[in-house]
Amino acid sequence: MSNPIRLPERPAHLRDRAVAAWSEPVTIDTYRVPAPDRNPLFLENRVYQGSSGRVYPEPVTDRVSDTAEPVSWDAVHLENEYLRVMILPAIGGRIHVVQDRKTGYDVFYRQNVIKPALVGLLGPWISGGVEFNWPQHHRPSTYQPVDWTIETMSDGGAVVWCSEHEPTERMKGMHGIELRPDSAVLELQARLENRTALTQTFLWWANVCVRVHDDYEAFFPPDVTYVADHAKRAMSTFPVAEGHYYGVDYGSRRPRRDADLRWYRNIPVPTSYMCMGTEKDFFGGYDHAAGEGYVHWADHAISPGKKLWTWGNHEFGYAWDRELTDADGPYAELMAGVFTDNQPDFGFLLPGEVRTFSQYWYPLVGTGPAHEANLDAAVHLERDAEGVRLGVAVTRPLAGATVRLAKGRRRLLERRVDLAPETPLVLEGVLVPADTKVTDLRLTLTHAGREIIT
Repeated sequence: MSNPIRLPERPAHLRDRAVAAWSEPVTIDTYRVPAPDRNPLFLENRVYQGSSGRVYPEPVTDRVSDTAEPVSWDAVHLENEYLRVMILPAIGGRIHVVQDRKTGYDVFYRQNVIKPALVGLLGPWISGGVEFNWPQHHRPSTYQPVDWTIETMSDGGAVVWCSEHEPTERMKGMHGIELRPDSAVLELQARLENRTALTQTFLWWANVCVRVHDDYEAFFPPDVTYVADHAKRAMSTFPVAEGHYYGVDYGSRRPRRDADLRWYRNIPVPTSYMCMGTEKDFFGGYDHAAGEGYVHWADHAISPGKKLWTWGNHEFGYAWDRELTDADGPYAELMAGVFTDNQPDFGFLLPGEVRTFSQYWYPLVGTGPAHEANLDAAVHLERDAEGVRLGVAVTRPLAGATVRLAKGRRRLLERRVDLAPETPLVLEGVLVPADTKVTDLRLTLTHAGREIIT
């Protein structure tokens, strides 16, 4: 069994900073990867994630050690009042840890052991945290080092920049991981540059891993009514599957809640699905056992991709859990993609062209899954036999905010409250007229005369 990762304390000279960023090694139990084969395989006919699997002249690693040993990894740490982040530049600049400092909850799957499997284009790949996929899926350099630097912002924020010339076409990829003062939002800034004289294909998916169990729910926006497999070769109704999907007869399941694809417990086989048709900017996951989850937010005109992947809640999936971790259990991937809503689907970078975009994540404490979200707040609004359950979460302190619930012109509730990322407003059993549907209701958060979210 692997030992838990111990995160170092913030250095003394940074204790007065609203946002601290520093480098300090971290010891992680690791299954070492030997040197790659000196004679690279040509793999001329290999297909990988919908594109060519040819990697020559890059070498391929086809072995991993069977035993773990403690290894000191270079790590970059980023911390503000709300979040603690650890980045591993030696493994693709991945985000390895994001912890809610107020609650102690690991917002993303914290992998306490480096246990590669031969999933990547060049071999080794690990689960956990956030992997950045470009210009192909499970990027060629996912287990290779990147250059990095720390930038301090004028408002006291900090960005950890990671940069590489990716090995297949030598395009330049950069991602900046940023925290700002007084905010629970983690920002990812990406900058992709085609340095070559040829038009190149590319994709970008941020692959977020979450720890799953019977009480973990993945959520898409309420306007999502169907989801699609890779290349849209199969589709299913959502959230409740009405027919067959990935060979599973969900349509015959009784009770029908056992066909709800939002819940890991209901999916027995390796499964992907990507939401179709949404005009909303958010999605995420919620751990009902812990009472916390997260929201991903990005402009859907730029970042329409919202995807779930799981190895499945059955023996095959459990075997992969054992392959990828020693003691941290099953996970699912909630991927966020740009310029496409499906995989594999590639965009183009013209010679000299640069694409820039941002993606954002923040913790969701106590409210349940979000039914609407932006960068300031997320709200939950649910009708049940007892009345209405509502939750309002924010990403920064809002003293003296006002929460209103109305049906048409009739005001049903008004509450003035001090909100902060760790102190949401959650109300249950709010009485509404008996014939009221949840779609009849309007929940609004305002602060200092400005509407924050509705």
